Amino acid sequence: MDDHRDPIHLHHPGAGPGRRVRVVAAVVRRGDRLLLTQRPPGGPLGLMWEFPGGKIEEGESAEHALVRELHEELGVRARPLEVVEVSSHDYAHGLEVEIVFVRCELDSIEFTPSPAVHAVRWVNPAELDLDEVLAADRDLLRGLGARG
Repeated sequence: MDDHRDPIHLHHPGAGPGRRVRVVAAVVRRGDRLLLTQRPPGGPLGLMWEFPGGKIEEGESAEHALVRELHEELGVRARPLEVVEVSSHDYAHGLEVEIVFVRCELDSIEFTPSPAVHAVRWVNPAELDLDEVLAADRDLLRGLGARG
């Protein structure tokens, strides 16, 4: 597994109690469906679904990180449009994240997933089982129509 782009299994020298790791998440719509990716198996959050994205590197804007991460993880180019929400979440296993959700458009829906992505799907939020989604993404998904 490629941990350097993985915000949840991140081994970041600055990460630790009281220090949030900044990540970006792409909010991509196709009609009434949203793009979600599934994490690879293993670790405390293996096989969970999430908005695609990853760690924001030091000195990098959320928009630049989004473009880089979607190219690395899915093999597509993204065009950031607007920040939808910024939220924080503390996972029980110790990681504290600040997530910048950015609405964007893609140049293609022909994905070439990297090893950091187990699966890709388009899902109607109202049909989504939130128990299968990372906890940090659930509030935004509820705001977009998910139940639970």
